Amino acid sequence: MRQTSTHIVQLDQYKVAAGESSLSGLSSGAFMTVQLHLAHSASFAGAGVVAGGPYRGVETFRGAAWLAEDAYELNALQLCMAPLTPQLAPPAPRSVQLAREAERDALIDPLANLAHQRVYIFTGSADSVVNSAVVAQTRDMYRLLGVPDSQIAYHDQLPAGHSLITDNPEDSPLGSNQPPYLNNGGFMQSHHILQHIYPGLAAPVAQASGQLLRFDQREFFGNDPHASMADFGYVYVPQAVLDGAPARVHIALHGCKQGYSYVSYTLGQADTATQPPYGNRYITTTGYNTLADSNNLIVLYPQAAGSDNTLAQNPDGCWDWWGYTSRSADYPDYYSRQALQIRAIHAMLQRLGG
Repeated sequence: MRQTSTHIVQLDQYKVAAGESSLSGLSSGAFMTVQLHLAHSASFAGAGVVAGGPYRGVETFRGAAWLAEDAYELNALQLCMAPLTPQLAPPAPRSVQLAREAERDALIDPLANLAHQRVYIFTGSADSVVNSAVVAQTRDMYRLLGVPDSQIAYHDQLPAGHSLITDNPEDSPLGSNQPPYLNNGGFMQSHHILQHIYPGLAAPVAQASGQLLRFDQREFFGNDPHASMADFGYVYVPQAVLDGAPARVHIALHGCKQGYSYVSYTLGQADTATQPPYGNRYITTTGYNTLADSNNLIVLYPQAAGSDNTLAQNPDGCWDWWGYTSRSADYPDYYSRQALQIRAIHAMLQRLGG
């Protein structure tokens, strides 16, 4: 794979088929995948959710705190990740109700778009970060929103920890629940996700030969520090697409502590002395690019960034699925087409042509 990651380019436009793009994510990227999928369902053909909960699940118990922003953060840490019992997981019917309210208020695309789409959902039975009972509610939510069981691939039997699974021997053991949240399970989960969304894909290539480009993300979120997004994002473009072939776009959303610029925070300061050597592993080693190369798929890797200040309290570099980017503590808007991160990522998709 020819990489130009040290050279910064402007995100370009290609011959992308409208409405045939897709997205997937792990952990906070999976929660964001659900939000972005429902917000812009007209743009997509399907989604992959690995260890992610249902739409607006943080709004299950508004009484958790005086301010909605605080209540949603508490719910994110407790009900949406580690409920004490399965019955306390964010209920799918509540998510469906909130989705229909957002549709009624024209905050998201029509939910009828989901009926023809394909969804991959995974939870490892050894996941101690996001409880499997939470992920099961994501499956039930999509069912209630009209996605037939025949179009949902749901996996909950593999004893995997909190991770995207790879076949890389250097990755963590399958049952691990630790950074960089890439576990060796003997297969590329990204391939399973893409093959479910797009049946009949060609086999992956042994070595990707396209270009991995680094682009400036700031134009898409207006360099707004509330966004908690990195200065740069990445996009993989197969050579055939660079040469003019028609393409589709897949958006791959990393989880917490997985962005290229992630460093840990100590007392509000970036702790660069203990920078983990994760680098760009989510971008380069998870298998998306090799399958994309043989199927003319552009892979877009937007990047969240860690921040721990009064503008955005997000020290682990997570995508916003509980409202930290919202301007109003009383009415957090993190789930609609106008949400800061959703607006930015969708603008990237539009620039690519999707």
